Amino acid sequence: VRVFRPKSPIQQLTRNNNPQERQSIPFTLIQRKEKLGDLLYEKRQYGKAKWACIKMKEKQYEQSICLGFMKLMRYICEQNSSGLYLGITVPIVTIVHTNEAHSAMTQAVTVAYYLPEVLQDEPPHPFDSDIIIEEWPATIVYSRSFRGITNEDSIMREINLLAAILESPELCLRDTFIIAGYTNPAAANRHNEIWFLQRP
Repeated sequence: VRVFRPKSPIQQLTRNNNPQERQSIPFTLIQRKEKLGDLLYEKRQYGKAKWACIKMKEKQYEQSICLGFMKLMRYICEQNSSGLYLGITVPIVTIVHTNEAHSAMTQAVTVAYYLPEVLQDEPPHPFDSDIIIEEWPATIVYSRSFRGITNEDSIMREINLLAAILESPELCLRDTFIIAGYTNPAAANRHNEIWFLQRP
């Protein structure tokens, strides 16, 4: 069996010539809400799954996600108990928290990598003690796309925009949100999503 070991793991996330090397996180589409042909948001069901997570608390959000992403990439690229390249899954997600008024984000965030299907039962152990393997329960999310950089201002704007669009935002958690990133955090014109989490 040939083991693929990329020379530059950061470039790996932005390589579009081999999309089969990027595994999308599986979900079930429940609803698409459109207005005049534009997609406002999607309602999705994600199943129970294991994620590699790292908590970060840098001064700026961008610093936290870049450093967290680099640590996760080292885990993905051999710094794990299997010694193998684990493979890229998208999106890489970041859990953010706000105050109840949606006017400010807290500094602490969690950057997380979905373990590929073949590793879900027995995830390789990370060498970095800051990385924790967590099992997340099945969740319903409301997802809306946006492009560009992600910082405190753009995230708060997207949170308030989706809150205004949703018919029943009170069904979702008020202070916990997810930023889903489909491109390298260092890229300028990124493809992102904001996710609202339905209350359990």
